[in-house]
Amino acid sequence: MPRVKRGTTAKRKRSKVLKQTKGFRWGRKSKERAAKEALLHALSRKFRGRKEKKRTARALWNVKINAAARAENLSYSKLIAALKKKNIKLDRKILADLAEHEPAVFKKVIEKAIS
Repeated sequence: MPRVKRGTTAKRKRSKVLKQTKGFRWGRKSKERAAKEALLHALSRKFRGRKEKKRTARALWNVKINAAARAENLSYSKLIAALKKKNIKLDRKILADLAEHEPAVFKKVIEKAIS
């Protein structure tokens, strides 16, 4: 079996890891072994981070909707219940956007839901 010289392949593999760890702190961006370890942890946590981002965004929407609803003397839960009862299918992202940027439209949505 012929001998394989894999210097260029190995270098490419190592530099790929170092490129992915750019921006990491201390030796984790420059030392190959530490970078590989850091990258293993970072990639496994990346999935969880994407899920958490959605969770925190929804929590923020709920806060915005609640604040706008309370300005109209209505609680968040009663507003959502009224919207479901009237079959008004606006999701929380849209409701939060209306509450923040279009208060007049949000007020009309509340009136429609309550009436």
